[in-house]
Amino acid sequence: MTETLLDAVRRYAETHADQSGLAQTPITGLTIIRATSPGGLVHAVSRPLVCLVLQGRKQVQMGTQSVGFGAGDSLLITADVPTVSQITEASPVRPYFSLVLELEAAVIADLVVQMNDAPAIDGSPVRVEPTDAEVADAALRVLKLLDRPGAVPVLHGMLVRELHYWLLAGRHGPAVRRLGWTEGHSQKIARAISLLRAEFDRPLKVEELAAAAGMSPSGFHKHFRSQTSLSPVQFQKQLRLIEARRLLRAEAMTASSAAYRVGYESVSQFTREYSRMFGQPPGRDTELSRDVAA
Repeated sequence: MTETLLDAVRRYAETHADQSGLAQTPITGLTIIRATSPGGLVHAVSRPLVCLVLQGRKQVQMGTQSVGFGAGDSLLITADVPTVSQITEASPVRPYFSLVLELEAAVIADLVVQMNDAPAIDGSPVRVEPTDAEVADAALRVLKLLDRPGAVPVLHGMLVRELHYWLLAGRHGPAVRRLGWTEGHSQKIARAISLLRAEFDRPLKVEELAAAAGMSPSGFHKHFRSQTSLSPVQFQKQLRLIEARRLLRAEAMTASSAAYRVGYESVSQFTREYSRMFGQPPGRDTELSRDVAA
């Protein structure tokens, strides 16, 4: 019997998934997700990635845009954007399974040159398409490689590169291609976002971020908002709050300690903004997460 991608994902997840349903793999940027029930809202600032859903359904929202997708679909995110996601269909009998791969801009840039493809015009950084058969086949070969740990360091680069190729050659190609255009707006904004991610806990002026992007402050602000749906200040605030939530839950920090760690000078301001984003003040939100885990 020929193993399908769903079979391979299920087998790996059942062996390696942690309590939260995440199964990290030895291949950097490749993760498998398993869920046996619909979940709560998950806030994140996602890196460029592709998510292949093999079973179940999920909803993702970016700004005012909301997309639902299920088995046989691929979600593509082509920029570092804030998202709110939720698994909407999953059960113990039919768990939700997906395969997530963070996209490598350097690999895409090299392939775009070899494929002699022109850069695509800017568009929405979040989109859903049916998964191309070639993409699923390449993903299956990557998963099968995990059965041979000794071969992973030698062969995974070649197979991941092939997977990027089929993404470029398929339905998602025009959107993926933008990541390989080094002088495009997406790459310029990505340079500023890298600075924001690395130093989100200190004040960063628009002029400093624009300089990192190689753009004028006015042009930078316009394209940043167009790409992420947020201003740089709002984007930094979301990075701070998401990290604070992680510190509260994973490291059992107090609200005041988490606030100061991520760059807030006022605990009351932190509490207000945390409550606005997550629907509960920090203490209550942490208690609810512990109740769910128990």
